[in-house]
Amino acid sequence: MKLFSQYHGKRMIVSGQGPLVENAQILGFKNVVTVDELRMAFPVLDMVDLQRRPKTTPLPRNDFPAIEGVLLLGEPVRWETSLQLIMDVLLSNGNPGTGLATAPYPHLPVLASNMDLLWMAEAKMPRFGHGTFLLCLETIYRKVTGKELRYKGLMGKPSILTYQYAEELIRQQAERRGWAAPIQKLYAVGDNPMSDVYGANLFNQYLQMAKHERAEKLGASGLLKQRSSATQSCASILMSFPDKAKAAMGLREPNPAAKVYSCTNFMHWASSFEITGY
Repeated sequence: MKLFSQYHGKRMIVSGQGPLVENAQILGFKNVVTVDELRMAFPVLDMVDLQRRPKTTPLPRNDFPAIEGVLLLGEPVRWETSLQLIMDVLLSNGNPGTGLATAPYPHLPVLASNMDLLWMAEAKMPRFGHGTFLLCLETIYRKVTGKELRYKGLMGKPSILTYQYAEELIRQQAERRGWAAPIQKLYAVGDNPMSDVYGANLFNQYLQMAKHERAEKLGASGLLKQRSSATQSCASILMSFPDKAKAAMGLREPNPAAKVYSCTNFMHWASSFEITGY
């Protein structure tokens, strides 16, 4: 999110849980409004819960600044409220107190993170993640407008952008430690096949394509512009924990060649590496 500085000064509606305003500010967003704040400003927008419906019709507001973008940090608690109000923002071009005859397209910029469709908790079956909420929003938008919801940025696994950011942080750490040899191979360890492993495999494909393109350019011109990073590959490692092993293995793994380790086996495997520079 910190990479999208062009949106840091815009007025963004933020969705998720916890200290949303504080979290958004840490990420660089200086002017945010929460879904609850928007609901309080326009009570008639939130109509699903009969107990929260306004008893009287409030006066229309003209002093609420227009919203310029949507920031989706994680799954909210009241999905029906967040889905409704985010749709209102998109369909009204950031002015939910008004109505437009035609929904604007392209719509306001949408940034989202934490795309896991499902995740494992204490329950025997996977739980809905933020990816499920995003799927609901995309489906509603498509059904209402006949057009696709477009993201300006998707952060978090399995987005390649997340792995590029991690690669850059690792490169910076290596420089600070004075490592002379460049890091050429990365290992991505996770317990979710559909995000951790899938994202690492996507990033590995990206690295292989980049390597192939560099080889073609070298063969054509005899000259090769040096890359800022020497990373050649990214290996995916799926962890299985005793309480989650069966559920994790019940999900289809995007790459059958990905290694699968139990927690104990992984610690034994990791200890076989000699790591220097610390």
